[in-house]
Amino acid sequence: MTFGNSWNNTKVKVYQVVQAILYRLKTGCQWRELPMKQFFKTKYSWNSVYFHFQKWCKNGSWQKLWQMLLVKFKSVLDLSTIQLDGTHTPVKRGGEAVEYQGRKKCKTSNMLILADNNGIPIALSEPIAGNHNDSFELVTNFEKMIRPLKNSNIRLDGLFLNADAGFDTTEFRECCYKNDIVDNIKHNKRNGKNDASLLDDELYKKRFVIERTNAWLDGFKAILVRFETKSLHWKCLNIIAFSIILLRQL
Repeated sequence: MTFGNSWNNTKVKVYQVVQAILYRLKTGCQWRELPMKQFFKTKYSWNSVYFHFQKWCKNGSWQKLWQMLLVKFKSVLDLSTIQLDGTHTPVKRGGEAVEYQGRKKCKTSNMLILADNNGIPIALSEPIAGNHNDSFELVTNFEKMIRPLKNSNIRLDGLFLNADAGFDTTEFRECCYKNDIVDNIKHNKRNGKNDASLLDDELYKKRFVIERTNAWLDGFKAILVRFETKSLHWKCLNIIAFSIILLRQL
């Protein structure tokens, strides 16, 4: 981990800065509105908290934390089925990976999320501009999503994946096959004739747990509506939320 490398001469502790970041993630308050006296006994500015959040995003600390948690606590995960879904988050300040989406009638960012059979989020994609649907560059995004899982020695071969009709593309089914994942994707009628009998209805019912995932994530107000302009910062806030959800299951 790289959180503590630059703290030898500072007047506050790493955990205090992390607590302030978690407060912002949970409440959705502006960085400048952080109640600094609640976390620091000495004078410390919100700019410094934000500086360290940005630094830890850039140097990969949040990603390394998530990787470490996956490795250490993978026994907690129920991988009897995994659920794939997309999120569509309203954006207030613009920024990277942001475009207008007609269905939401506002600018949004999209993100793909993978959850286990209990709804614990285990992977996420890079942010995607809201004018694209879930199948946009799906294979590329999915391959990047599952890479950290492979690096955490979480085996993908033989996993059953549930996804709705928005993910019904030939290319994505082939991607699942290449990774030894058994796809259970609802047939998209717009794709023409298909063998709908390939869908296991009983297995597909397990997909409801992704709604639990979304409800848990909605509890973090800083990711309920996006104010971060940089994609990396936005993704890292989601990674921190993933980490907290996993730790809550222990």
